[in-house]
Amino acid sequence: HGAGFGFQGTAKWDFARMISRSREVAGRLNKGIEGLFRKYKVESRQATAQVLAPGQVKIGDAVITAGAILVATGARPRSLPGAEFDGQRIISSKEAMSLPTQPKALLVLGAGPIGLEFAYFYNAIGTKVTVIELVDRILPGEDEEISQALHKSLTKRGVEIATSTKTSKVTRTATGVVVEAETPQGPKRFEADCLLVGIGVVGNVEGVFAPGLNVELFKNHIKVDKQYQTNVPGIYAAGDVIGPPWLAHVAHHEALCCIERICGHSDRYVDYGTIPGCTYTDPGVASVGLTERAAKEAGHRVRVGRFPFLASGRALAADETEGFVKLVFDAEHGELLGAHLIGSQATELIAELVMAKKLEATEEEIIHAMHPHPTFSEAVMEAAAQGMGESVHL
Repeated sequence: HGAGFGFQGTAKWDFARMISRSREVAGRLNKGIEGLFRKYKVESRQATAQVLAPGQVKIGDAVITAGAILVATGARPRSLPGAEFDGQRIISSKEAMSLPTQPKALLVLGAGPIGLEFAYFYNAIGTKVTVIELVDRILPGEDEEISQALHKSLTKRGVEIATSTKTSKVTRTATGVVVEAETPQGPKRFEADCLLVGIGVVGNVEGVFAPGLNVELFKNHIKVDKQYQTNVPGIYAAGDVIGPPWLAHVAHHEALCCIERICGHSDRYVDYGTIPGCTYTDPGVASVGLTERAAKEAGHRVRVGRFPFLASGRALAADETEGFVKLVFDAEHGELLGAHLIGSQATELIAELVMAKKLEATEEEIIHAMHPHPTFSEAVMEAAAQGMGESVHL
């Protein structure tokens, strides 16, 4: 955006510094958790541990006892069969955040949030990026209009995207990696310095439980009930290790609900129908609730409101006019069923709509909640108004 704002200089990337800063930020966050442990007098140890039995955990050579055990061992990237991670030619998101040098060409397998976030980042700093996706569109969990808009945006920025493409063979070479795939146009060969595999995650369950302690698993994750208790009384699990959605904010709320129940403080549940999802590309993507298609399939008669950031004064001033807000309402009662955003501030704006959905807000209530001008958030109010035919700015 520099030239448009009057910037006449030149700029260049220092890849090593970019990576080191990201690791510094992560390190500060880690130390922040350690500080919170000290503040709240939480004892912590770093060691290999194993649950021996209800109330018993082996940590190193010691065995400690507890009234309840909560397993929160998280998840790790899923590898592609026959093309296991080596950390150099075939990498996961972990290595993608700490590569020693910037690759000239990068293949990304999987067009979910993780794959697209790295595709956007590396493309932005000059790497030639190709994304390979098995299904017929990127971000298949998002509303179709949002997927189409992001596909168009990334393609315009130079990212090559191959959808409906099945990887048949991955070969490491002396200088990189070769992927052979079946595309709608026939067989195709892709080459790059490295391959980032972003096809999902699996729970870290190996070795967590002692042999003979038959905690039930399901698809490489720990199976729990609504109280986050496993089939073995006294043993609980929460977060990514229990399965989708694999999101940090979901894990946080699951842990709170679980521990509050264990301590007899509360009996509340996580509202899985009001979970925000964010994809940190540019433009960013954020959503909560039902897509338009899902709402119709659930039997709702829907009313949809859309408002483009191109018509937003704040977006015009910031030269961030790409994208729109899309709101899905129940046409009979006006209830907000889902919200879908694409734009530079999408991942910030979604919080308002999570609150609106949580409080069962109607489209009229969203319209009549005064939004400040000029802001990106006005697009939320305007989208609701447009759905009812009351928008005066479009």
